This record gives sequence, C-alpha cells and structure tokens, in this order.
Amino acid sequence: MKQKTVFKCSECGKDSPKWQGRCDDCGAWNSFIEEVQSTSVFLAHKQTTSKSLSATAKPLNQVGSEEDRRIPLKMGELARVLGGGLVPGSITLIGGEPGIGKSTLLLQLCADLAGPHHAVYYISGEESHRQINLRAVRLGIDGSHIHVVSETDINACLALLNSQTPALVVADSVQTLFAPEIDSAPGSVTQVRECAIRLMNYAKDSEVPVFLSGHVNKEGLVAGPRVLEHVVDTVMYMEGEKYNSYRILRSAKNRFGSVSEVGIFSMNDRGLAEVSNPSSIFIGEHEEDSEGACVVPLLEGTRPLLVELQALVSPSIFGLPRRTASGFDSARLIMLAAVITRRVFLKLGDKDIIVSSTGGIKVTEPAADLALTIAIASSALAVSVKSKLVAIGEIGLSGEIRPVADLERRLKEASRLGFKTAIVPKRGVKEIKSDLGGLRVIPASNVKQAIRLALVETEAVQKTPTD
Repeated sequence: MKQKTVFKCSECGKDSPKWQGRCDDCGAWNSFIEEVQSTSVFLAHKQTTSKSLSATAKPLNQVGSEEDRRIPLKMGELARVLGGGLVPGSITLIGGEPGIGKSTLLLQLCADLAGPHHAVYYISGEESHRQINLRAVRLGIDGSHIHVVSETDINACLALLNSQTPALVVADSVQTLFAPEIDSAPGSVTQVRECAIRLMNYAKDSEVPVFLSGHVNKEGLVAGPRVLEHVVDTVMYMEGEKYNSYRILRSAKNRFGSVSEVGIFSMNDRGLAEVSNPSSIFIGEHEEDSEGACVVPLLEGTRPLLVELQALVSPSIFGLPRRTASGFDSARLIMLAAVITRRVFLKLGDKDIIVSSTGGIKVTEPAADLALTIAIASSALAVSVKSKLVAIGEIGLSGEIRPVADLERRLKEASRLGFKTAIVPKRGVKEIKSDLGGLRVIPASNVKQAIRLALVETEAVQKTPTD
C-alpha cells in the first residue's frame, strides 16, 4: 500500500510536505504534526460518500419548517442557547476546559430525553460503564433507558446505531474516536475530521440529533482542525472560573437560532442546576456606596443581565504601570484609561489599573464602557459611587457617550431589581416610551458629566478638574 508522510496543522488542518514552526494559514505556532497517509484514507472517504450514484433534489417550498419539529427540553437554559429546543438531525459540539461540567450536562440531557420509547445512546471513549454509572447515581439519574457504549471505533459505533432507533446520540469525546482504516492516531487532524463527518452524515440521514464533546486548547477553542466547527450545526462553550460554582453556556455558532444567547447554571453535588434569576449572581455582593464598583445592564441575546464591574487603581510599584483585566477586553481597558487621562484629566499614567467582572462572565459589549469608566474614576479618587445606580453607554475617543441598543429593556430589568438611578446616553433617552417604575433616568452627553453625576458629592470630586 502506497504511503507518504505529510505534516498537518492541528489548528486549521493545512497540509505541508515538511515541518513548519508557524502555520501560514492560521498563524499557530508548533502546530504541525507528522502523519502517515495511505490509499486507505481515500478508500474510507469513498466508502462514506458514495452511498448512491445520483443525488436527489426537492423544491424549497416543499420542505417543512424545522421550527415546528423542535424537540422540547426540560432544561430551559439549554433550550434557550439552542434556539428554543433541539432540532432533529442536528449535530452540536460542546467545548470547555477539563472538569467544567461538559459530561455532566450531556448526561443530564440524556436523562431529559430518555424514556420507554426514546432510547438514548451515550458513546464514551474516556470512561467505562461503571464510571458513568457512578456519576448517574450521584446525579440521581435513572439510567434504565440510557445505553452506554464504551467504544472508540467509529465503525463499530455506527453499526450499532444503524441497527437501533435512538432518540439522541452523545459522543464524549470526539477526540477519542478513530477510524481503523486511517493510519493516524486518535485525536489527530485526519481522525477527528473523518469521525465528525461520519457522525454528521448519520445525523442527517437518520434525523437523530447528535451531541459531541470536545477538548479545548490553551486559547480556549475546541482542539483539532477548524473544519470541525464548520461541520457541526451548533458550537457551544461552557465557561466558568475554577473556584466558582456558576457555569455559563455560550453559543458561538448556531444555524437554528441566535448566537447571542447564554445559559447560566450552578454546579452542585446533584449536577448542574438552572439559575432562575441570573442577575442576582452578578450583583449579589454589591454594597451600598461601594468604591470602585459600578453596575451595568448588559444584553445577552434577548436576556438582560446586570453585572457589577470592579476597578482598583493603585500607585505603580514598578516603572511600567500595568493594565490587567479579568473578564474584560484588555485593549478596551487601555483605550478607556487613555480617555479618562485625556478627557477627564485624571492622572493615571503612573498607576496600575486592575478591573474584573463578578460571577466569571466575560463582558464583550461596548455598552459597559461607561460603567467601567465610572468604577475606575471612583477608585482613583477614592470616592464611592452613589447607591442603587446603574450606568450604560459606549464611550468614544473624544469622551462622548454613544447610545446603545434596546435601552428600554435594560432599564426595565434594573428597575425590577430595585435600582433607583440610571445614567444613560443623552441621545438614547428618546427610545424610552414606557414607564420604568421608580427608576430615575439621568442623561449624560460626555464622560466628564457622567462621572460627576455618578460619584458621591465630596471635596475630592469638587476639586477634580472635569469642567
């Protein structure tokens, strides 16, 4: 059998006749892995693709809507991220760090759908039957209708699935599966791509939803070729801090729904529990008149979330001041620090600035600029932020506050949680049409005015040259 040696990038799957230190396509370093290719690779591909010599076509108006065929789930947070339910024939990839709760979530999903007439098949290449049973007992799951398959051969798994009529198939994880006719180790670029394509073909042909669990690399993305993310219909990531019990399920790709939705869970000894009031976990430790902290109403998909942003400004011990961010974009922090220095005239050039978001949530929305700016100014002046206050707005380089989308929905959530004052962009006040209860809305046109309005009136604030 003719063989040849090639080098493949483990990040994007690019082929190279020789080893390279850096991939020209994706820019990854030390990602090329030596693999032996033979004619069996092409034979395997031919076996999976040549099911018939002719293709079939159907008019688009005769195809039924997938929205009417969604499978409802008892886990409301998971259904929200999926777009309202589980679509038959879809294939979903869940990534996350080791121990974050991927296998727990998948086992709870199996228990959600399993029933007397709905058998669920759980393919595990990392754990034995006994280990999975121990987790099911701990979670209080009745596994009478969950069939565990401890197998890594993709051909054996597909042969078993084709002889049954499962309601759901879970593969944990896709990096442990392999095709024996391909001369590569499990987890290699070729193996992961081939196994994912075969599972995709099975899902589309049988109309059975398939879930894949994937390892992540040091950048936090699913390990393996990027083609894996293009093959599947939905890509979800589970996030959370190691010493925090809360987990955030975020969608990065979804062909059947929005990619902005998030699901929030709490990890306990009985598994992952849904959080009914997610804003409470992000502002639960907010104290009255706290220094260096401000609350912002964010919008994750259709759900408003109130998140507290904290900042600490202290004199720099070393020569070069540091800008450290946890849960916030570091480049955005540098820009906001420069705006405060130039437009508000607060000297931050010789001070360290450390910011973080509570609850482990990653804040990517520019609408959080104003709240973080107020928190930084509060810490730099050692002045507390007024109690029961929220701030929202995007800040430009000239110090102006730009309007944000869905301002009224954000403010309604703040009013529901008992906040009394909201500082908003002046140009966005016209969007507010309905009553906000006891929430007082204060418009601000620039960052200097917003800081004056947000901080408690003290001598330090009055002497600040912000006029």
